[in-house]
Amino acid sequence: MELFEHSRRAETRRAAPLATRARPQTLDEFIGQEQIVGEGRLLRRAIESDRLFSSLLFWGPPGTGKTTLAKIIANLTAAHFETLNAVLDGIKDLRNIVKAARDRRGMYGTRTLLLVDEIHRWNKAQQDGLLPVVEDGTITLIGATTETPYFSIISPLISRSRIFRFQPLLPAEIRELLTRAWHNIEHGYGKRQITITSEALDHLARIAGGDARSALNALELAVESTPPDAEGRCQIDLAVAEESIQQRALQYDKSGDEHYDTVSAFIKSIRGSAPDAALYYLAKMVLVGEDPRFILRRLLILAAEDVGLASPLAIAVVSGCAQAFEWVGMPEGQYHLAEATLYLATAEKSNSVGAYWQAKKELEENGYRSPPVYLRDKNTLLESERTEAQAYKYPHNYAPGWVKQRYLPPGVPGGWFKPPGHGYEQRILEIRQKMKKDGSSRRH
Repeated sequence: MELFEHSRRAETRRAAPLATRARPQTLDEFIGQEQIVGEGRLLRRAIESDRLFSSLLFWGPPGTGKTTLAKIIANLTAAHFETLNAVLDGIKDLRNIVKAARDRRGMYGTRTLLLVDEIHRWNKAQQDGLLPVVEDGTITLIGATTETPYFSIISPLISRSRIFRFQPLLPAEIRELLTRAWHNIEHGYGKRQITITSEALDHLARIAGGDARSALNALELAVESTPPDAEGRCQIDLAVAEESIQQRALQYDKSGDEHYDTVSAFIKSIRGSAPDAALYYLAKMVLVGEDPRFILRRLLILAAEDVGLASPLAIAVVSGCAQAFEWVGMPEGQYHLAEATLYLATAEKSNSVGAYWQAKKELEENGYRSPPVYLRDKNTLLESERTEAQAYKYPHNYAPGWVKQRYLPPGVPGGWFKPPGHGYEQRILEIRQKMKKDGSSRRH
């Protein structure tokens, strides 16, 4: 039976796409992720000595080697290796593997390594099913995910695992993978007469955006769609490469890590007054199809949160751009997205509007206290309070339009609004200071 299974797997691999056929089989063949499996690294030592006793979570973008490394571990370990795909397999499949793993461990003392690909797609109940067998060592889990584990994986499973973050591959690393696949006699194109120019390889490696699978798929499309010349040789030049992968594969899931990372970088670039960086992240969001209204909503928030009174016109400019976008639409509406972004990125900044949250915190912690009697509506006052109500001083009756009196309830300290004096706030400070000075001098 094992002979037939081996033959079946070999045939399946021969019929598989190039990205699967040319998958590295050993640690020495594995390219990239030096911070994880470079010489002398902890995980590499554990793999080479077959001493993986802690469960692992591989986290990173598609095409960076997560599943490949898991399969290399499968090739090197003496433990029994099983694979589940969270998209296709569920709790019933997990139960079958767990039962077999317990039998195997009881009868032969053999460990079981289980790769769960796309593990973030399992719900909490399904992930809970892993806890007992991970806890007692029946299964050593290798979970592969493109989503942040801290959001998509249950906390008990995270606490029992080591998390390794995979980074997008560098163009040079992808170029090496392409070259290997080109010359690989058994699993690549080594048996065929193929010429690939250096410019074509560079283009495929650069435009793949760190995704090895995308680059290998493009190479396969280029080779399989290009007829041989009169001499029987397939010529892959830059023009063919450009047709095979016409647009850089931008990683972006509107509910995943790239969405939040890109939006965060966008906002922080504007807050940091870096217009070029802000435009860069804006362009990425537009290219991958982010809802422009979502972007404009974030800009409207930022106009108050991070620009605020330093440039009071910011909210008007962004609101105007949002309205103009509704009238114009795409693609011309990109001008209004860019204008709103650049205005905020180049405006003076202040977060003094955030004083509101301090006032709210005061209420939440100490409750609401009634205002002084002289500030209340006269129609709500008791007869005994009417004399005290006469203590109210009408500011317009005083020359500077301001008079000193307490507005906060007794016992409420205040002092939350402290504008640092950026932009228009400097004018606010000057006016406040002048009012207090004039009011004080006229009282004397």
